[in-house]
This record gives sequence, C-alpha cells and structure tokens, in this order.
Amino acid sequence: MDSFEKLVTEAKACRLCESFLPLGPRPVFSIRPTSKILVIGQAPGTKVHKTGIPWNDPSGDELRRWLGVDRDVFYDPEIFGIMPMGFCYPGRGKGGDMPPRPECAPTWHERMRAQMPVVQLTLLIGQYAQKYYLGATRKRTLTETVMAFEEYSPVYIPLVHPSPRNRMWQRRNPWFEEEVVPTLRDRVHELIRV
Repeated sequence: MDSFEKLVTEAKACRLCESFLPLGPRPVFSIRPTSKILVIGQAPGTKVHKTGIPWNDPSGDELRRWLGVDRDVFYDPEIFGIMPMGFCYPGRGKGGDMPPRPECAPTWHERMRAQMPVVQLTLLIGQYAQKYYLGATRKRTLTETVMAFEEYSPVYIPLVHPSPRNRMWQRRNPWFEEEVVPTLRDRVHELIRV
C-alpha cells in the first residue's frame, strides 16, 4: 500500500475524538494526489454524516451553484479534493452545529496536503478554515476577509459558508454575488480546463 492509500485508510479509521461525537465517528473527506482544487469547509452535518458524501445537502447545492459545476464534476476527486476542518459530525449546539473538533485539522491536514502536490486553489469556507489557514492575515471579521478575497489569490479564496442560514448575509452583501462568485467561477473553470 502506497503512502497516500495508507494515509486515507488511517484517516477513515480515525477515532481520535470518538468520546465527543454524539453520532460516533464517520470521517468524511475525498482527496486524490491529483486534486487541483481543495475545498476546506467546516464539518459534516447530519445528512452528510448519514450518507458519507461530502457537501450532500442544501449547502452543497449552493456551493456548486457558486462554482458553476454539476455534481459529477464536483465529486470528481481528480478535480476537487474535499477536506473539512473536522472530518466528523461534531453535534448540535445552541445556534446550529458545534464547531469542528479542534484535534482534527492539526492531526490530518498537513499530512493530507503533502499528498496533494498539484492543488492550485484552496477554497476556505467559513471562519474556522480561514482562521486556521490565513492566521494573522485574515481580517477582523469573516465579511471583511471574504471582501478582501483578491489579497489571498491565487492560492486561496475565502468564502462565507453556503448554508441556507446565511441567505440573509448574502442579501445584505450583494457584492459577494456580483464580485466574488464570478471570480471564483472563472478561476475554477480555468483549472478544470487545464
């Protein structure tokens, strides 16, 4: 078994945070050494936990609309690698799902990214991914970070989470649909064609 396959097998069997997960561990990610675009979101929701298919929910539908791709393209791991900040459903809190487990990204992300040498664009979806990957270069708020998306290009594009819960945010921030989405779509389609 090569190092990539060994790493995937090890991550799929991860039980690191088992005692904190209300539905038990079920790591959900999809990567290949040849993935060109890496999608780093938050953590699976209950529907994704149940199906084991990342972004298999209304948030995923909206994300694919932003990207201008259908399910076949999105789920082609030669094009899109999918690696959330937390691989397992973290449970429910007062205002929605709990944050991703803090053990997950430090345990797996660096090792997985090292196995994906051709990634040319990483989408940082939501505050947890942006804080982890942008560090001190991120802005004071998520809105300001997303608004400054060109500063992080061509390596990263920070995005708001495409959850239906953020539809109000999108209505209050029309620049996102007018400026960020077309730039995102152009960059993604440029990489798909390569």
